[in-house]
Order: sequence, then C-alpha cells, then structure tokens
Amino acid sequence: MPEGELYRSAPIAMEKEWIDYNGHLNMAYYNVVFDRGGDEFLAELGFGPKYAAERKLTIYTAEVHICYVQEIHLDHLVTVTSQLIDFDGKRLHTYNEIIHVDGWVAATAEVLSLHVDMNGPKVVPFPDDVLPKLEFYKAAHAKLGIPERVGRSIGIKRK
Repeated sequence: MPEGELYRSAPIAMEKEWIDYNGHLNMAYYNVVFDRGGDEFLAELGFGPKYAAERKLTIYTAEVHICYVQEIHLDHLVTVTSQLIDFDGKRLHTYNEIIHVDGWVAATAEVLSLHVDMNGPKVVPFPDDVLPKLEFYKAAHAKLGIPERVGRSIGIKRK
C-alpha cells in the first residue's frame, strides 16, 4: 500500500441469493460484503486466519454503524476500502466503504473491533509484534483525514 492511500480489497461480485424482492442487495448482505473486504484488511494488519489458528487470538466486531448510500444490484462489482482511524491496546476503530467499480460509494461502515483470546473468549492486549503494522497504517491513514461519516449518531433532530 502506497503511503496515504486506503487499503482496497479484491473485487467482490454479488450473488443471486443476496438480492431481495426489491431487486437490490438485501441490507444483511452489505454486512457480508463489508466482512469479506474487512477480513482482507485485517489479514493485511496481521490478524488473518493463520494468526487465529496459530495464536488462538482474533478480532471480534463490537459495534458497526452502516450508512446505505446507493443501491447495489446483482450485476454490480464492488471493492471495499478500509481506513484505520485509531487503535489502543485492545481495540481497532476502522472506517470502510463499499465502492462500485465505476467509483461511486454504495455504503459506509464505521467499526469498533476487539482483540480477543479465543480460549476465553476474553478481550486481551495486542501482542508487541503486531503493533508496528498498526502504527504504520494509523500514521499513513491519518494523512487522509477523518471521513465525514465517522462519529455519526442516529436520531431524529428536533427543533
């Protein structure tokens, strides 16, 4: 990844079973797409299947905030971009976008994830050997600024 660029997943094709009776991607499958693309980013950070199998440590999602921006249809091909917003000793704060191959944003997801010992399961600190990769991405992605949709809350604004 060149410095100052988002991580971008491999292309993801829609599956027929994901399309609902309205003719577009069902809301549940936006999560599947984010999960597939996000897993690629987690592997890039050092938290992939090998990490889980060998160390019995993994990443669990604690909270997600999705914004549905534009419909996705069966014939669409997308990628997921990921940005590491922040991390502390046990948590990751990431921001992801589903991007259509034509360049438009279909959805965004802000995610808070936990580093978990699978033997508990319990939340545990990141091992020292993964911290340099987290520091690298945090610094590189900080140059991009905080996306507009980070930190949003849900509610009806009253006058």
